[in-house]
Amino acid sequence: MNPADKPDTLSLDAETMRTMGYRVVDMLVDRISNLRDEAAWRGATRASLDEHLREPAPEQPTGFEELLATLQQHVLRYAARVDHPRFMAFVPGSPTWPGILGDFIGTGHNIFQGTWLGSSGPSALELVVIDWFKEWIGYPESAAGLLLSGGSAANLTALACARLTHARDASKAVVYHSSEAHSSVARAIRIVGFEHVRVIDTDARHRMNPKKLEAAIRMDADAGLEPLAVIVSAGTTSTGAIDPLDVIGGIARRHGLWLHVDAAYGGFAVLSSKGRGIFSGLDRADSITLDPHKWLYQPFEAGCLLVRDGQRLHRAFTVSPSYLQDTAVEGAEVNFGERGFQLTRSARVLKIWLSLKYFGLQPFRDAVDRTIALAAYAGDRISRSHQFELLTQPSLGIVCFRRRFPDAPERMDDLNAAILRELADSGQALISSTRIDGLYSLRLCILNHTTTRADVDAVLDFIERAAPKP
Repeated sequence: MNPADKPDTLSLDAETMRTMGYRVVDMLVDRISNLRDEAAWRGATRASLDEHLREPAPEQPTGFEELLATLQQHVLRYAARVDHPRFMAFVPGSPTWPGILGDFIGTGHNIFQGTWLGSSGPSALELVVIDWFKEWIGYPESAAGLLLSGGSAANLTALACARLTHARDASKAVVYHSSEAHSSVARAIRIVGFEHVRVIDTDARHRMNPKKLEAAIRMDADAGLEPLAVIVSAGTTSTGAIDPLDVIGGIARRHGLWLHVDAAYGGFAVLSSKGRGIFSGLDRADSITLDPHKWLYQPFEAGCLLVRDGQRLHRAFTVSPSYLQDTAVEGAEVNFGERGFQLTRSARVLKIWLSLKYFGLQPFRDAVDRTIALAAYAGDRISRSHQFELLTQPSLGIVCFRRRFPDAPERMDDLNAAILRELADSGQALISSTRIDGLYSLRLCILNHTTTRADVDAVLDFIERAAPKP
């Protein structure tokens, strides 16, 4: 038989698809409903996992139930439950069910959202959601943006936009960021190819020091270089510190620098009563990174970049090959593939729109306020305990501290690290660590909308009672 005449063997009938789909939905609902009773983290070695997973690519089919069993027993079991109420490590994510279904719908429709021709409906919806974000931030109507995979992609896109539309001589361009900037900033600088980078020291509150920034800018200008961009944080990953946005915004404006604000972690706090007053000056930024998969409670992946002058974003990324000539747009329509480095992109907007429309904004505001209050509660309890040392004041949802060991001060780092490992191995919770002025620090990141005061107490109780052996 001619291969062109062979029947399609990759399609399934409607009843089989329904059976498989209902089975998966049941599995997910059971997981989420019982999440509090699960371990917050469970890991395994590569060797142990390979015993169950390593095999040649299959020539013959496998039953769907058997495949689900393998996933549950040997794959999904060994992963952090990032949405667990006692997962307080790094910056966790805790998606809403409508958001999860939005991803399901988007995948099921297999939407290509790189051009208006390919996805006018989803693209129009993304423009609506981007306009909501602009309004919350205080950006003008002329601003533009797009949804991306996360903060790393947004920071990279912002720096590429700055270099392509703002630099007069890219070989002399200088970029400034603080020592507390997210690792994606250094990675983006490396990818974009900036040759001159200045890491600015922070003050006692781990915020970029404006005086040292201005001194560095003046020194570079006097040396014949071109100060191009300064990257500040609206909520650092390590401590939650918020750089002085207003002051640095004024410096950037005086010297003609592009001001990029990495607000991936903290940005959506602008929705809440507690967070609204924290970010004075955010609207002065030339570009802003946001992460809906953090404090807007969306599934991974959901990042966002906003650019104050939307035409700069378009000029930086528009490429018009002949094979895309049929997709050209004019007027109000937008090809999102011309706003970033991805042409093929999924419809991330569906989950965000579904969540916000289903719940309305008030539950999101309440969740942000509640998690900020829980971090403050944790900080207060830590500061009142003779067993703890508070290393930074709570900022947004982050609290940095350590257990005191007055009888073994020289082993303080090792003993705190041992507590962290013991807590992780117990499955009760997962927290992370960082360094504060050179000191090993335990770190709570309270972001999950399901986390309660009892969860915070359970973690701190464990750390107080632990008898670590490094």
